[in-house]
Amino acid sequence: MTSSRTQAKLWYWQRASAIVMAVCVLGHLAVMIYAVRGGLGAAEILGRTHGSRLFASLYTLLVLACAVHVPIGLVAIAEEWAGWRGSKVTIGAGLFSALIAIMGLRAVYGVVAA
Repeated sequence: MTSSRTQAKLWYWQRASAIVMAVCVLGHLAVMIYAVRGGLGAAEILGRTHGSRLFASLYTLLVLACAVHVPIGLVAIAEEWAGWRGSKVTIGAGLFSALIAIMGLRAVYGVVAA
């Protein structure tokens, strides 16, 4: 079982990452509404996002917030619902976090730089 201090830190990081994700999702929705109302097609949207530092920053921040938020929740679910505890759960969550980060950052790179 993790210490109460560690639990408090995890609680803080999950809430902070949720706030970051909420702001990023609102930004994403605003961009989507702007693009759809402007009648932009997929090729035009990709053309505008290519090389955009603002787009890359927004979505990189979203990916990193997800990579922090999701594994903390998965550990909590594994402990509370399945009764799984120990280093295997923590390692699994860490690997899942790395997977989220790698896949998400590759997607951002693919849209912005490729």
